[in-house]
Amino acid sequence: MNNKHSLSNETSPFLILAAIIIILAGMMYASSIVAPFLLALFVSIILSQPVQWLVRKRVPLWLAIVLVLLGGVSIFIGMGEVIGSSLSSFTNDAPKYAASLDAMASSFFQFLQTQGLDISKEQLGEMFDPGKIMSMTAGILSELGSFMGNAFLVFFIILFLLLEDQSFAYKAKVLTRGPGESVAFLNQIGKSIRHYLSIKTVISLITGALIWICLVIIGVEYAIVWALIAFLLNYIPTIGSILAGIPAVLFALVQVGFGGAIWTLVVYVVVNTVIGNVVEPKMMGKGLGLSSLVVFLALVFWGFILGTIGMFLSVPLTMALKITLEQSEKTRWIAVLLGTQQEAKMLKMEEEAEEKKEAVS
Repeated sequence: MNNKHSLSNETSPFLILAAIIIILAGMMYASSIVAPFLLALFVSIILSQPVQWLVRKRVPLWLAIVLVLLGGVSIFIGMGEVIGSSLSSFTNDAPKYAASLDAMASSFFQFLQTQGLDISKEQLGEMFDPGKIMSMTAGILSELGSFMGNAFLVFFIILFLLLEDQSFAYKAKVLTRGPGESVAFLNQIGKSIRHYLSIKTVISLITGALIWICLVIIGVEYAIVWALIAFLLNYIPTIGSILAGIPAVLFALVQVGFGGAIWTLVVYVVVNTVIGNVVEPKMMGKGLGLSSLVVFLALVFWGFILGTIGMFLSVPLTMALKITLEQSEKTRWIAVLLGTQQEAKMLKMEEEAEEKKEAVS
C-alpha cells in the first residue's frame, strides 16, 4: 500500500511541476555556466556532421575534429576582427550620433508644438529616445565583444563534446536496456536542431550579405557593423530582424539624411520579407514543428531564464523540449500544445485510424 502511495506521488503532476520549477530556478541561478554550455552543445551538434563525414572518408577522428575546429575558429576569428576594428570607432562616434538624433528629436518636438499639438518634451522622450537607441546599439556590440572573452571555455566544451560524440549512442543503449528507442529519440533531437541551426546560419549569412551590399550602395557608414548585427539578430525569432533595422535606419537618418533613411528602411523591409516569407520556408522544408505563438513565448521565456543566449537558442531549446515530451504518454499533450495545427490534425487522424482498426478486430 505504501509502495502504491509512493508511486502515485512520484507520478503526481504537482511533483513534476515542482521538479520543473526547481530545474528552471537552478538554470537561472547558474545561467553564467549553463548558457555557454548550451551554446557549445548546439555548436557541437552542427560541427558533428562534418566530423562524421570526414570519419566516413577514413580520416582519423582526432584529425577530423582538428580540421573542423580550425575552420570554425578561423570563421570566429574573422568575425572577431570585424567586430574589433569597427567596435572602437563606432563606440567613440556613438555619442556624437546620439547627440545629432536628440537634436533632430527636439526639432521634431518644436514642429509638433507649432502645429498645435500639446506634447511635453518629457513625454516625447519617454515614448521615443533615439539617442538611447544608438547608445544601446553600441552596448550590444560591447556585450558581444565581452562574450567573446568566454570563447576559450566554449571552445574546450565543444572539443570534449566532439570527442565524446561517438560514445553517446553506446551509453544511451546501456542506460535504456531496450531496443534502442532512446537512441532514435536522441538522434531525432540532434537531427532537428542540426537542420534548424544549419539552415538558419545560411539564411542569416544571406541576410547579412544583402544588407551589407545595399547599405554600401546607399552610402551608409559602418555597413559591415549593421550587416553583422542583422546576421546575429536573425537567430532571434520574430523580433530579431526588427531590432536589427531600427538603429541602422536611425544612423542613416543622421548620416545621409531623410532619403537615405527611407531607402535603408525599404532595404530592411524587402530583404527580411523575402528571406522570411519566401526563402526560409522553402529551405526549412517541414518547418519547426512549433506554432507561431509558441515561438514568440519561447523567446520571452528562455530570454528570461538564460538572458541573451537564451533568446538566440529559444527555438532549438523548445524543439528539444517538444521532442522529449513526445516520448511519454503523460506529457504528449504538452507537445501537442507546442506543435502546429497540422501536427494536431495528423495525430487526430492516426488516433481515429487506430480506433477503426480496434473496432474491426
